[in-house]
Amino acid sequence: MMIPNWLHQRAKVSPELSALVGKEGQWTFRELYEASLGIAQQLHSFNIASGDRVALLSHSNEETVLFIHASWLLSVEVVFLNSRLTEDELEWQINDAEVEIVVVDDRVAQTPILDGVECLSYSTIRQAERKEFEVVELWEEDRTLSVMYTSGTTGVPKGVRQTAGNHTSSALASVLNLGLTDRDSWLCMMPLFHISGLSIIIRSVIYGMETRLYEKFDAKEAAAQITAGTVTAMSVVALTLDQIVRVIEEGNSKAHPTFRTMLVGGGPVPLDYLERAAECGLPILQTYGMTETSSQTATLGKVDAVRKLGSAGKPLFFNQIKIKGTDQAREVGEVLIKGPHVTPGYIGSQSNRSPLTGDGWLATGDAGYLDEEGYLFIVDRRADLIISGGENIYPAEIENVLLAHPAVREAGVCAKDDDQWGQVPVAFLISDQVSEQEILAYCAQHLARYKVPKEIRFVDQLPRNASNKLMRFELKKSL
Repeated sequence: MMIPNWLHQRAKVSPELSALVGKEGQWTFRELYEASLGIAQQLHSFNIASGDRVALLSHSNEETVLFIHASWLLSVEVVFLNSRLTEDELEWQINDAEVEIVVVDDRVAQTPILDGVECLSYSTIRQAERKEFEVVELWEEDRTLSVMYTSGTTGVPKGVRQTAGNHTSSALASVLNLGLTDRDSWLCMMPLFHISGLSIIIRSVIYGMETRLYEKFDAKEAAAQITAGTVTAMSVVALTLDQIVRVIEEGNSKAHPTFRTMLVGGGPVPLDYLERAAECGLPILQTYGMTETSSQTATLGKVDAVRKLGSAGKPLFFNQIKIKGTDQAREVGEVLIKGPHVTPGYIGSQSNRSPLTGDGWLATGDAGYLDEEGYLFIVDRRADLIISGGENIYPAEIENVLLAHPAVREAGVCAKDDDQWGQVPVAFLISDQVSEQEILAYCAQHLARYKVPKEIRFVDQLPRNASNKLMRFELKKSL
């Protein structure tokens, strides 16, 4: 199956529809295409061509949207880098991805210094001569368009391939569930280096739908847009949902009747949040997905939003879900996923490792169950995963950093419940003479800020099984 080059096709089909609205201006799809094509030609002047791999280190602004589309008009693979990572973490991912160049937003505070990989700023590229090329109008469905790194339970980040087919099937499955109107405008306050943010940009060009883009989450601005009726949909996590609800409650207002969809992902949502959101007129749809599934796998439809409160819904149209080793309703087991939205694999150091089981199912590592009607309920997001403000944190990654400190002999990390962030990491250490402040300062040098433990506990021993494997659930019990 061939898939049309999204923006190229959309600019031909509906050139004058509103595509992007932001702080720096607004674009129709024709204007978005023309601006992106100009940048693509400038990128091409640096000998970047179809099939190359480029890393993008950026903030979530309109210029970044133009550079994303420019890369795809060139049919380039884009490696999305999390701008919150440390220089060590960025360097590892850039080297693992073996990119041709790193394209850096001028607003990023610190450009990584790399051996053998050229870093070009947005402004440098925008000043270059244009070199014309022929746009690839049709993509093979297995063409990789984006790569996002997600930490594994081993603490080694995996570069997840997301193909033209993955993204397109994800967008189509979503619209079959949510519907589409000619007034739709999606409020995007999610980072574009996350699948939650990038999928909005992709859905926009596939649907012909407007995106209202903000660089950072702003609860007051979100509430203002939702109550004024300028937007019809938004993606949030539990933490940001609560913040928006608080603003609407304080203003004693309600969501505008034209606001249709509040997609909530990134982990379980407290019942209190859902009930308060309903009082504010926010139609909450819980959703379940991951980087390896190019966004949503299951979403709770509007008809069932109240009846199945707490569920992530049924699989979207093209997707399948089953629970490993179970054949009874409500029996908890590992959630397995199959569908055209599932990644074909990884790049770099993990390229030889398949994410799929022998019969083609993606083993998520998440515990859940299906009820009698086939609705998915997630019991736990991977046994040890910490979800802090919607960000996934794997304990092993933090433990690996801690164990690199010369005074640390053993380390264990688990989640602690937190009113503001949902969960935060706490570290248990067996160490020689070292202070908590020194350990935290060391972590801050090697980990993104949201991964730095919020508390250090010094202990005489860590709970381990007969094979000396760390039992993190026992650490959590001690909290």
